[in-house]
Amino acid sequence: MTDEPIDTPAPAPPRILTPAALRALAEAEARRAAQAEATPATEHGGPTGPEPTRYGDWEKKGLAVDF
Repeated sequence: MTDEPIDTPAPAPPRILTPAALRALAEAEARRAAQAEATPATEHGGPTGPEPTRYGDWEKKGLAVDF
């Protein structure tokens, strides 16, 4: 082993973004924020219990239908 220091690369200079790129980044951040706060619609009249499509059949009033 040698006692020579290991050369580390210099940090990259900061990127200079165009106004169009800055607008695009701001729009993307706004879309992400809007999507995060949007709540999914609730299902009305759907089945109770575990999700039927997960198990491959649908049961309604004791009758099972496979799909």
